[in-house]
Amino acid sequence: MGKRADPPETGPIEPVDLKTALEERYLAYALSTITHRALPDVRDGLKPVHRRLLYAMQQLRLQPQGEFRKCAKIVGDTMGNFHPHGNQAIYDALARLAQDFAVRYPLIDGQGNFGNIDGDNPAADRYTEARLTEIAARLLEGIDEDTVDFRPNYDGREMEPAVLPANFPNLLANGASGIAVGMATNIPPHNVGELCDAALHLIKAPNATADKLVALVPGPDLPTGGIIVEPREQIVEAYKTGRGSFRLRARWEKEDAGRGTYQIVVTEIPYQVPKARLVARIAELLQAKKLPLLADVRDESAEDVRLVLEPKSRSVDPALLMESLFKLTELETRVPLNMNVLSRGKIPNVLGLRQVLLEWLEHRQQVLVRRSNFRLSKIDHRLEVLAGYLIVYLNLDTVIKIVREEDEPKPALIKAFKLTEVQAEAILNMRLRALRKLEEMEIRREHDDLTKERKELKSLLGSEDKQWKRIGEEIKEIKEQFGQKTELGRRRTSFADAPDDVAVDLAEAMIEKEPITVVLSDKGWVRTIKGHGADTAKLSFKDGDRLRQVFDAQTTDTLLLFATNGRFYSLSADKLPGGRGHGEPFRLMIDIEDAGDCVEFFVHEAGRKLLVASTNGYGFVVAEDDVIAMTRKGKQVLNVKGDDEAAVCAPVAGDSVAVIGDNRKLLLFPLEELPEMPRGKGVRLQRYRDGGLSDAKTFSKKDGLVYIDAAKRSFTLTPADLREWWGARAAAGRLPPRGFPKSGKFGGKF
Repeated sequence: MGKRADPPETGPIEPVDLKTALEERYLAYALSTITHRALPDVRDGLKPVHRRLLYAMQQLRLQPQGEFRKCAKIVGDTMGNFHPHGNQAIYDALARLAQDFAVRYPLIDGQGNFGNIDGDNPAADRYTEARLTEIAARLLEGIDEDTVDFRPNYDGREMEPAVLPANFPNLLANGASGIAVGMATNIPPHNVGELCDAALHLIKAPNATADKLVALVPGPDLPTGGIIVEPREQIVEAYKTGRGSFRLRARWEKEDAGRGTYQIVVTEIPYQVPKARLVARIAELLQAKKLPLLADVRDESAEDVRLVLEPKSRSVDPALLMESLFKLTELETRVPLNMNVLSRGKIPNVLGLRQVLLEWLEHRQQVLVRRSNFRLSKIDHRLEVLAGYLIVYLNLDTVIKIVREEDEPKPALIKAFKLTEVQAEAILNMRLRALRKLEEMEIRREHDDLTKERKELKSLLGSEDKQWKRIGEEIKEIKEQFGQKTELGRRRTSFADAPDDVAVDLAEAMIEKEPITVVLSDKGWVRTIKGHGADTAKLSFKDGDRLRQVFDAQTTDTLLLFATNGRFYSLSADKLPGGRGHGEPFRLMIDIEDAGDCVEFFVHEAGRKLLVASTNGYGFVVAEDDVIAMTRKGKQVLNVKGDDEAAVCAPVAGDSVAVIGDNRKLLLFPLEELPEMPRGKGVRLQRYRDGGLSDAKTFSKKDGLVYIDAAKRSFTLTPADLREWWGARAAAGRLPPRGFPKSGKFGGKF
């Protein structure tokens, strides 16, 4: 074997803790991502890629009224001069700034296919063209007047702005989103007119509360519209802390489709929801039969959004249909708010609405001061030059002689007329043709104008009040040009009260509401007849059977049957048999013993209370809402034992109770002596030596007691007539007044 080669010589090796090394390098990467890629600057609301794009376009002189240039050229210049990343990433950023459905106030005026709300991608950059918009020009306004700091680009060959002058509240107006390392930002767009109002208010009252600012900026104003249904107190809290979210719903309207039918048209969908994906999701749920109220969905959009939703039936409540869609689809979303930005250009921080606007205003003040100082230096230079021109005008022949005869005319001019370097240089650089324009009056007029402007600038720089007044005027100009009175600036997203959590009973919602008459025979056969006020004389029954009860209802009603076993059974009116037959026995619809029978059959009325009692004279009051049970077994409410049976179920109406027994003794007592219970045996209503309870009802003491005789005639016993029958609960009572029905029934309860 050959001799082993010696290892190459290296420098001294230092041991490094791997954990420390990884932490240092990852921290450096994280900070780079946060400050140079993902988070926007609070001052101009831009990330580096957007700022570099706009600056590159300004360098290409793509002004709002100028020419369009190929996006490939713009992307190439941006990538080569300022942003050394992939051209597709730069083009995606450019395209987004041109999409009026993605940004509230587009910064780039695009020509060609820049994508659409369906989620389709823009055409390739070689096919599209772009230029700056008026708003982008506002962001760049004054950039050549030393208003902002410049720094070397990635290779040190060019200089790029660290931030734009930003004569437009871009951060909140257009919003931003980004994911950094360990932090993210999500800022929805807002209405610039409202932001201007809030900024003007902050100039007057820098300590304004979040509540006052929300009165001026009530919430986001999204490019795609929609309706925000977040409670105001939640919105105030979100803007106060800089974190929160807004519940956003699509805008819809009911459209008459003729012949009593309708369709729902969605005209605005939630922000950043691709329309094609939304329609596909609704169709998918339809196919999976998870939207039983919906028959079809169609996308009839052209330039405007128009999604057509067809209900299954014309009886479907449109509000219920939309609630089911809001619950299952992206027709309702939450728009997050996380105002995590680079504060003062370098510190990542979550700021509230007030702080964001204040930092933008501070930046505008710095821009104003720097621009004024820049202009002041230009004026000073020009005044110095004009003083030199005036000397030339007064001594033109001498100046020409010196220039012609002297080998070094500059020092000679300075010595002869006591000029400055600047004046001498300006005189020597003059063209001969300019000599004829040198008129004393013109020079003095320009000198006076500049002197006046210089004085104003000095006054502005010496007074913060004047500075804020000037900034306020600039903000008013922005509002005038882009505020709510303009087509671009009118508010698109509206507000509505937060809807209550609606429990969508889809089965019930599918029932078409129609009037019906419910018929119950003596032997328990039930049927329905369409319409109200049916002629009972024409009804036919099985041999030995007859009419027991008839009442009006709707197909959407729930019916309650109180049986002799003390149970309540709930039946859906639309499930009862109809047609010309005799119907069906209710015993086939519920689980009830053969010996059980119906005490009362009636339409459920929410919120009502019932008096229930058994044959042994015990009873109580129960809330009607508590007796509902949509099962065949029903719900046990009144407990009965042995030979006892439930005998009475009557609605509570009044302040008194009337009870009559099989012994024909009548007792009246206050209703307050009866307890209200969800279930039980109850308390004794009346004491009997022989027999049991025949009937009971409630009534109003001042109106008197009403009863109906066998001939269906109504009689009223006045308070004076009833004086003898008042007593305490559980007393025996007395024989009723003359003329009281021998059946021992009051009649006509429900």
